[in-house]
Amino acid sequence: MDMDNKHQIPMALRVAYLTMHRQTNAHLAPFGVTADQFVCLVSLSENDGITQQELVALAASDPNTIRAMLVLLEKNGLVSRDQHPTDGRARSVSMTPEGRRLFEKMVKAVEPVQQRLISLFTDEQIVNLCDYLKGITQSMT
Repeated sequence: MDMDNKHQIPMALRVAYLTMHRQTNAHLAPFGVTADQFVCLVSLSENDGITQQELVALAASDPNTIRAMLVLLEKNGLVSRDQHPTDGRARSVSMTPEGRRLFEKMVKAVEPVQQRLISLFTDEQIVNLCDYLKGITQSMT
């Protein structure tokens, strides 16, 4: 492989990400949720009641995108956004009981995509790949 090609790594990352993203979108389509919205729900499933700003950081997104996704998720009854108990400027975001019920179904729906991805690597390779990707993120931030 010619590592002098400066486009090789960015293009390979892009193609891999978009392929995974499309597959995830296809598995979530019956729920009316996108892969990006699912990322928000995953973050909320592990950190219920966080602020929108905290969700922005966890989802590695920007405030406008997160706000737009939350508006849609709230409209569909999957999340609620309430006034933060201690910060009057902030909104506290939580999954609704209906959101939690559907989220569990979504997790099962995307399992084939996750299993296909995981099956490509040994445990050691997964650790190494995640370390490489974290390194890219840290060096590019």
